[in-house]
Amino acid sequence: MTKPDLAKLFGKVQFVESNPDYKVKIVENWPDLKVKVVENWPDAVGKWQVVDSSPDFKVQLVQDWPDFTIQYVENWPGLP
Repeated sequence: MTKPDLAKLFGKVQFVESNPDYKVKIVENWPDLKVKVVENWPDAVGKWQVVDSSPDFKVQLVQDWPDFTIQYVENWPGLP
């Protein structure tokens, strides 16, 4: 499986236990995508607004076999 186009991964995200669009592992170093959780305007690469319903995509946190890795950041979200 090829990795998703990470440049398109922003918007409203819902964390789920099953049936995700993507499986993601949180890492401290060398992420595929740097993510900043925002309250409003998740309108750029790496900006995610966590919601409970009507997400743009669903994510399941995993330890093994992720589709891609993320690192939470306060500044400069996006592709490393």
